[in-house]
Amino acid sequence: MKTQDKHIVIVDDHLLVSNSLKRLVESYGPYTVVAQLSNGKELVQYLGDQSDIPGLILLDVKMPVMDGKETIKWLHQQHPEIPVLVLSMDDDERTIISMLKYGAKGYILKDVEPEVFKKAIEDVIHGGFFHTTKTSNILIKELSEISKPQTSLTDRELEFLKLCCTEYTYKEIASQMYLSPKTIDGYRENLFKKFDVKNRIGLVMYALRNGYIRI
Repeated sequence: MKTQDKHIVIVDDHLLVSNSLKRLVESYGPYTVVAQLSNGKELVQYLGDQSDIPGLILLDVKMPVMDGKETIKWLHQQHPEIPVLVLSMDDDERTIISMLKYGAKGYILKDVEPEVFKKAIEDVIHGGFFHTTKTSNILIKELSEISKPQTSLTDRELEFLKLCCTEYTYKEIASQMYLSPKTIDGYRENLFKKFDVKNRIGLVMYALRNGYIRI
């Protein structure tokens, strides 16, 4: 299946919200909302019928039939290559942590400013992550119990790991380290194997839990 980077799918059971999001997203320029779905079950059916996959899914949390938590778990297993940006009114810490653990690239509230929403979409579509101060603080709180590192890292791996704990995209990390994106991909995949994690959130959480990074 081919990824259509500029295609966005909205999964939200409130039609007025979904329509407003569609207009806002398409006002940003290159993006097209190719589907508006009301729950995770409809998303499963939609993806099963498509020959291409979207560049981004905007996902609500509280929905009937198949909610955001069930949906993100299914996507984590079946389509980990599709980036997900959670857009919700639910600011419960446990919910935010759960969605991030299962691979969401960002979690923002529906009352966010349009400029912040636009930046979140751009950052996530281009292979990065987007975290507000609130979600960053929640992650730090969740990972407050720190132990000593168990796996040795080179100085460059540690430098890369520290930059992964920022809001830099992988492309920006490559620039910061004066390395090619391909080399950065190598560092990322190597650390994924060393730590037995599957995504950047897992990498950051492991690093914080095990004392590689202190905030």
